[in-house]
Amino acid sequence: MAKELDIIICGVGGQGVVLMSELLGNAAVRDGIEVKGSEVLGMAQRGGSVFSNIRLGSGVYAPLTPEGKCDILIAVEPSEALRNIHYLSKTSMVILNSREVVPYTVFLGSSGYPGPEEILDKLNKVAERVINLDATRLAEEAGNLQSTNVVMLGALFGSGLMSIKIETAKAVIQARFPARAAEANLKAFNLGYQEVQKALKGAGV
Repeated sequence: MAKELDIIICGVGGQGVVLMSELLGNAAVRDGIEVKGSEVLGMAQRGGSVFSNIRLGSGVYAPLTPEGKCDILIAVEPSEALRNIHYLSKTSMVILNSREVVPYTVFLGSSGYPGPEEILDKLNKVAERVINLDATRLAEEAGNLQSTNVVMLGALFGSGLMSIKIETAKAVIQARFPARAAEANLKAFNLGYQEVQKALKGAGV
């Protein structure tokens, strides 16, 4: 039976957070792992917050992760990690896409946006490990800017904490996209996976 694992994926509208949770859920089902989840879309069509909660394992009965119980937080947009910081604990891992999507309210002067150092400082005070990568650049390298979310999915598997087989995740990606898009997304997945593996080895994990 798979160990209970609580994953939160957050970002803004248009970043493919919901697609990430769909791919992850389908992979879990293929591997016979129990999965529960929930999504909060907010004003996604206007670049608002998007939050997806995926809970894996046989001991999970509710779709929502309790505060302070998240194992892995995947932030496709960096400031959204702070919005969900209350789910983290001293054993949590955060994987952060460093590329910002600044809300239009900042340009209007009606809200502020934290700097990268502030975001990392606050996360490091709460979580055990924070891995910061430019997933958007890796998506460009893979040949499809829209595959930033799949880079982050690969990064999630690169954490080494997943009970889902990597081969299963890749098979789900292959089945979800047309051939040319599948090729770019598989490359994006691999780049995200390798980046996190490299970060963990560099940290002596």
